Amino acid sequence: MQSAVTQYRHDRSTKKIVWAIVFAVLSTIALISFLVLLQRFISRFLIKIKAARQADALDLRIQNFQLLGSDATGYLLSGIVKILRLLLILVSFYLYTPFVLSQFPATRAIGRSIFNNIAYRINQLVTAFVQSLPNLAIVAIIAFLTYYIVQFAKLIITELGQDNAYPWFYAEWIQPTNRLATILIVAIACIVAAPYLPGFNSPAFQSISLFLGALFTLGSSSAIANAIAGVILIYTRAFRIGDIIRIEDTTGEVIEKSLFVTRILTFKKEVITIPNSSVLNSNVINFNAISREANTYLLLHTTITLGYELPWRKVHEVLIQAAKATSGILSEPGPFVLQTGLNDFNVSYELNAYSDHPQLMPKIYSQLHQNIQDYCNQAGIEILSPAYSSIRDGNHSTIPSNYLPVDYTPPTFQIHTQNNQP
Repeated sequence: MQSAVTQYRHDRSTKKIVWAIVFAVLSTIALISFLVLLQRFISRFLIKIKAARQADALDLRIQNFQLLGSDATGYLLSGIVKILRLLLILVSFYLYTPFVLSQFPATRAIGRSIFNNIAYRINQLVTAFVQSLPNLAIVAIIAFLTYYIVQFAKLIITELGQDNAYPWFYAEWIQPTNRLATILIVAIACIVAAPYLPGFNSPAFQSISLFLGALFTLGSSSAIANAIAGVILIYTRAFRIGDIIRIEDTTGEVIEKSLFVTRILTFKKEVITIPNSSVLNSNVINFNAISREANTYLLLHTTITLGYELPWRKVHEVLIQAAKATSGILSEPGPFVLQTGLNDFNVSYELNAYSDHPQLMPKIYSQLHQNIQDYCNQAGIEILSPAYSSIRDGNHSTIPSNYLPVDYTPPTFQIHTQNNQP
């Protein structure tokens, strides 16, 4: 009892309290200095990582295979540095708090309990990690084998699509097939490695798995439909990036062909995003496929209706001349005219012309229509509707005045008597 009383008085003496305050102040100053220096060092390090990322100096490669790009590597390094900073801050507070509390008799027990509790948790963590090392080694082996299986699959797929070695496997299938094969192999590897992960049989892991499965099943039906449609579109070879296509009322250039959507840049410079399921269920008109696959050209066509009084040979000649004068129309093979209908009041003439510039279709059609008007006017051919021609008697010609003779005058109305005399 005397020893305990002596120790109690010694711990609470003025000298001991003063030294405790001094140690607490010094440790606080040391903690603040450490945190300030740590923040400065980390900030400078993050600035260097950002500069290296902007200079594309952080590419992570294994031989000629690029694992991560500069942006991804910079983002990963920044995250690691920030996590390391957080760990150092926690460790510093872990050392500082028990030390300060142990300096004063009233808080010494609390400080020791905190220290012992944290030490116990760390010991449990280290023990669990050591016990999990065999399983983690198996996971590492699975990851190692998966990497080389993926590389072997890519090599085989690349060889299938090179130099037309196999006519049934097209070169444009190489990249998407590589991606699908990689996803399939990695998924199988994850299924095999999952039982060896720490906590695989725990209720928390099972609950999370059930939740994610239900969420994926209930909320991704449309996404799965679009993904499946995207895969089907790849292997149907309906279109490529850069092709001019028409889907329902949308016509334009394909600028993106992803797993879920197809993006089209229209001639009005509008970007339209169409889900792949809608594309698969629609008729896709490809204006570039014929030149790529059959080594021929796109056939543009437009229809004009003219009266029966005009000689059809003259109409053919005028329309062909208008087509040849249009920019973007090929002279060989030459344009031609089809008479597609003998209507009640007129004849339908369809002008057909070849072009190798599908991306210029709006301009070609506009100039072609202008030339048809000009050449018909020069040839004295009026483009009239049946309703107008039925009251043609006495009306001014619809041909522009600069194409008419100088002495042109509108015809007079013709009136006939019962004896058919004017």
